[in-house]
Amino acid sequence: MPVIAASIKHRQPYAGGKSFAAAGDYERIDGALTFAVDPHNPANRTIVDLPHAPVDDAGRVRFESDFTLVAPRNPALGNGRLIVEVVNRGRRRTIPFFNRAPAPSIDSDAIPEGDGFLLRHGYSVLSVGWQWDVYRSDALLGLDAPEIRIDGQPATGQACVEMRPNIAETTRQLSNRDHRPYPVADLDDPHALLLVRDWEDGPDTVIPRSQWRFARQSAAGVTPSAEHIYLESGFQPGRIYYAIYTAANPVVVGCGMLAIRDAAAWLRHPAESNPLVPENYRRIYGHGVSQSGRLLRTMVYLGLNLDEDGRPVFDGLLPHVAGGRMGEFNHRFAQPSCQSNPGFGHQFPFADNDLTDPLTEQTDGLLRRLRELDAVPKIIYTNSSAEYWRGDGCLTHIDSAGSADLEPAAETRHYLFAGAQHLPGSLDAMAGQGPDGATGRHPYNAIDYIPLLRAALVNLDRWASDDIAPPASQHPRLDDGTAVTQTAYLDGLAPIPNRSVPDPARLWRVREIDIGPNAGQGIAAYPVQEGREYPHLVSAADHDGNDLAGIRLPDLEAPVGTHTGWNLRHPDTGAPEQLMSMQGSTHWFPATKAQRAATGDPRPSLEERYESREDFAAQVKASAVHLADTGYLLAEDIAVVVESCLERYDHAMARK
Repeated sequence: MPVIAASIKHRQPYAGGKSFAAAGDYERIDGALTFAVDPHNPANRTIVDLPHAPVDDAGRVRFESDFTLVAPRNPALGNGRLIVEVVNRGRRRTIPFFNRAPAPSIDSDAIPEGDGFLLRHGYSVLSVGWQWDVYRSDALLGLDAPEIRIDGQPATGQACVEMRPNIAETTRQLSNRDHRPYPVADLDDPHALLLVRDWEDGPDTVIPRSQWRFARQSAAGVTPSAEHIYLESGFQPGRIYYAIYTAANPVVVGCGMLAIRDAAAWLRHPAESNPLVPENYRRIYGHGVSQSGRLLRTMVYLGLNLDEDGRPVFDGLLPHVAGGRMGEFNHRFAQPSCQSNPGFGHQFPFADNDLTDPLTEQTDGLLRRLRELDAVPKIIYTNSSAEYWRGDGCLTHIDSAGSADLEPAAETRHYLFAGAQHLPGSLDAMAGQGPDGATGRHPYNAIDYIPLLRAALVNLDRWASDDIAPPASQHPRLDDGTAVTQTAYLDGLAPIPNRSVPDPARLWRVREIDIGPNAGQGIAAYPVQEGREYPHLVSAADHDGNDLAGIRLPDLEAPVGTHTGWNLRHPDTGAPEQLMSMQGSTHWFPATKAQRAATGDPRPSLEERYESREDFAAQVKASAVHLADTGYLLAEDIAVVVESCLERYDHAMARK
């Protein structure tokens, strides 16, 4: 068993000792796990650089990870199910996410219980730190990863850092989203590069080496720094910069995936080092959002669902808003928080079944290794419209030529939450900074899709436990005309007052890439060479501009506005013609016919659509009941959906 020690720092009642239905009261346990893995075990063979890590006297590689377990105080009252949360940038989010609770601040270690959904149903949640570059704290769970040594010496190599400023500034840290950077090996390195492009898929321009240096500006002036870059003329908001340099002190980044796998196995099988529960869990499910969902996709591709004793670990996986990408989770000098920098995370394959890629001429599939190992878990992939607008969502179910719908894998389902943005929306979160620090030109998307995600979890459990198949996949398709090019979508949009649309020439793309001759060993050569583009298809829109494909909540069946998975950057943060990362938009219908005429809005007003609030509520309930009858919504959440839609109706009507 790779978990050789568990250090418990805190053990306390969860939610003040509140009781949650039949599961009773919960407790929260915070601590750290010590792992010792065999670098030569077949279960670990896909982890890059693991053989180059120091070993203990038993020939094993050691590392440590933070964890938090929220579980029924009496395990016999739980449902025997454990959700392993792949924390997002160190933050514990699974419980507040499923329970419709506001996310706590970045510096808080709170785990709000919200409406108690997971807890009422008896689930336990294990949150595991897996990122080496998280600054570990009570609020952020991280990983102390082993260093890499080549022939006994510290290693160096190329690193590439993407920087997307939203304000003008002269100094940037050499990391993504303020995480721990790889230090510069030589501050005067003449071969280091600083590139800039004006949009996501635009050409790169080299900024002369004489105009920048590895330094930082502070009150004391400009001083050398191995962790910062200084540009005399300033980094400009809306532009995209890439710093390429020789870095030092690499670690075995892939140990983060072993921490996820082996922490789950530790709670599945009895072990002397497990002081947390008196019995093992009967079912274990992995859940990750965004970056963490991409990590789950990467684990699937690498075949990481067998422990060192050859036993399956996860019964099911729920990667959410991961799109068609993987990520920087398993190569030398990888930065797990990097989202869009072209590299290892953008490579083929994108889909489950084996497919021959017409661009690279490779034949591969996400499930290939797990099928060879007879260890494929049940998987439900859930995405929003935003993952389609960034260019990769469609690649999970449409071939690389954009010419045919792919045959679905028997072990998986794919659901588009139609018209939604990356993270669930609300009336209270329609403005302000987005996840990447930018602000939007239009109000953010107000759709709350969490009830659909809750149904997906329950369906996953029924599938894995009782072989009850979930409802069919729902996503854009070529054969029924609901999958269209982004340009065709934009050309067909009706003009909504005060709404701007993206520049078709500056939309996001995924391209074939050449990462260099040593890519097979997890070593990149930067800048990567980008070639032909993959298809980038989205859902066609109905007459109101709402997505036709996917699971359509009552927000689209009985709409009070137009909801999209795309938004534009606000002029104050630069590049206002470009898509904003992850955020969508909501544009309310006119409340009255007179208001519609006054603004020239082509969409029928609310008073033209619905006879009364009661009529609207009846249409919403009928739509929600249909979703429950077909398995995409839980019956217990019908009332939640109706109430949520009525809140948006009242808000839209108040705009008279």
